[in-house]
Amino acid sequence: MKKIQFIVALSLLTFMASAQTSYIQSVAFNNLTHQKSGNEVLVDAQIITEGFDIRKNDMLVLTPVLYSNTSDDHIELAPVVVLGKTRGKVIERGKRLNNPTPLPSNAATVVVYDKKSPQAIRYSQRVPFLPWMSNARLSVKGVVNGCADCSQGVGDLLLSERVIKEPSQPIYKLTYIVPDAEPVKARSDRHSASFNYRVGRHELLRDFQNNAAELNRVDRVINEVKSNKDLEITEFTVTGYASPEGNFESNRALSDRRANSFADYLSSTHGVARDRFRVSGLGEDWNGLKEAVEKSSLADKNEIIRVINNVSNPDARDAELKKLSGGQTYRSLLDIYYPPLRRTDYTIAYTVRAFSVEEAKGVIKTNPKLLSLNEMFLVAQTYAPASSEFKEVFDIATRLYPDEPIAILNSAAADIEGGNNRAAIDRLNRIESDPRAWNNLGVAYVRLGDTAKAKEYFQRAALRGDEDAKHNLEELGKTMEN
Repeated sequence: MKKIQFIVALSLLTFMASAQTSYIQSVAFNNLTHQKSGNEVLVDAQIITEGFDIRKNDMLVLTPVLYSNTSDDHIELAPVVVLGKTRGKVIERGKRLNNPTPLPSNAATVVVYDKKSPQAIRYSQRVPFLPWMSNARLSVKGVVNGCADCSQGVGDLLLSERVIKEPSQPIYKLTYIVPDAEPVKARSDRHSASFNYRVGRHELLRDFQNNAAELNRVDRVINEVKSNKDLEITEFTVTGYASPEGNFESNRALSDRRANSFADYLSSTHGVARDRFRVSGLGEDWNGLKEAVEKSSLADKNEIIRVINNVSNPDARDAELKKLSGGQTYRSLLDIYYPPLRRTDYTIAYTVRAFSVEEAKGVIKTNPKLLSLNEMFLVAQTYAPASSEFKEVFDIATRLYPDEPIAILNSAAADIEGGNNRAAIDRLNRIESDPRAWNNLGVAYVRLGDTAKAKEYFQRAALRGDEDAKHNLEELGKTMEN
């Protein structure tokens, strides 16, 4: 802990030993220091005897005392004893005759006052640190003893109101950005359905193979959206795909008819106006096949990918694929990899009403994608900054808006609040070129002890007019001066 030094020049203290006599005109404690060092409290001072007017037979006992500011706890340190000239001779003679005059047994220093030559008494003591000393004052208790019937308590002199003064901790400001409210909260959910059709046909038959189960799943999805009074469906997008076997153009036309057949089902079953549909058939899904093969353990997967990449005519690819491993690879494609490509993707687009903060606190636990970043931010403000609830809101925001700079920045700020500085830096590095991230990067680095890196980011942000960074730069400067 850095040494805290207080210089006290006290031209002080008039101790009255009787109603008629002023024994001491002044006592000075110079270069007074007090500090906590490890498990001890250290007190150092220089006591100047200049100006004393102590009688020859008197004994002055100066005892530093630590007093708790919040309780009755206190502890006396070793005293300093100043003897009048005659009193000093008496004590010295007693020592020689083995009849010593009583002195405080724990005296740190005993000196004989010399009026002609002022003394500078060095005082240095340490006592074990106790918890109450964190808020304690330091005083010196003075007592003058003369003849047997004239003992006189002199009183206390306050030297310091607070012995252990913790160094002021810098307060660094984090940057949070309030996201703009969305004028219209537009959302969409994408789903995929795999239906079975008779060869070369496009009619969607519920009782054909597994279509009933697949249509029931579609119905649950649509009904869930329709029954939610917070939503209003605005559009359906239906896209049909085919597997690569057969003629390319025929497959494209067939996928288009099958996509329209599915759109007709949705319109008639769920009462959605047909003009709200955008329907297209994209035909053979070679990209989907390539992705599936890349993830597979097929022995010929590199050759399959080569064919897809290098043979430009889709219809010519079939012939090349059939040559692999004597036709075994193509049979695996037909049986395992082609069926999932015969699918219909559909996207439901809808708008969401605005929520109050109290409503949003419930929605974020059940269906957070219905909230805007602004609504999530307002929910977060209802929690304590370092709480788990506060951080969870921003984590949800970054999960739903992974590429949104404001979501990343606010989530990183929440990480810093919780002490996760390294995680915050990892997040902010994704948007390191954004000046809005620089102040929080500085805070994260300073809390990791990298003041040079922190200063660099604070300076960069301050030059861009960031008021938080200007404040933090000043706080960092104070710390680096200490």
